[in-house]
Amino acid sequence: MVKVAVVQFPGSNCDLDALEILQKTIKVPTGLVWHKDLKQDQYDAYVLPGGFSYGDYLRAGAIAATSPSLETIRE
Repeated sequence: MVKVAVVQFPGSNCDLDALEILQKTIKVPTGLVWHKDLKQDQYDAYVLPGGFSYGDYLRAGAIAATSPSLETIRE
């Protein structure tokens, strides 16, 4: 079965909503993972919730886009 990670970044929102939908409605194994703790080959799919990058001081996703965890997801 597919394992899904809901990846949390500073300022992300709806991550808990996404987690609940995946676990209770779709019924897939899902983990809530802080972006710095994401490891390669632990998950088959990733959910990147929306939000306000670092409190909306920057444009959405500006700093999250440079996170090493996104390289893990790309691979």
